[in-house]
Amino acid sequence: VQLQASGGGLVQAGGSLRLSCAVSGRTFGTYGMGWFRQAPGKEREFVASVTWSGSNTDYADSVKGRFTISRDNAKNTVYLQMNSLKPEDTAIYYCAARISRRSGVGYQIEYAYWGQGTLVTVSS
Repeated sequence: VQLQASGGGLVQAGGSLRLSCAVSGRTFGTYGMGWFRQAPGKEREFVASVTWSGSNTDYADSVKGRFTISRDNAKNTVYLQMNSLKPEDTAIYYCAARISRRSGVGYQIEYAYWGQGTLVTVSS
């Protein structure tokens, strides 16, 4: 599985961005996709996840009500719509494929095939 994240950029606080993650290769055996982010000087953290069916989505408390994760299986693409952006959302955003369901949706150990990341900068 290969993942290519895109859509990052510079935006003012209160603005919006949509990230995309193009998925190629065999996804057989994976359960869905997730977005994580890593801010400067901080550890990478869970943002959102979605199953391939789209029936289940999960969000970190810090982004609930502002971010929406979705997938387009026909285009093999997963999106992260980010609204009402805040300076604290500034980070490199990574997409990853979920390969396990043992620990919980927010645990990085559940994910593999990480994309290269796309930088989101929110100015105040």
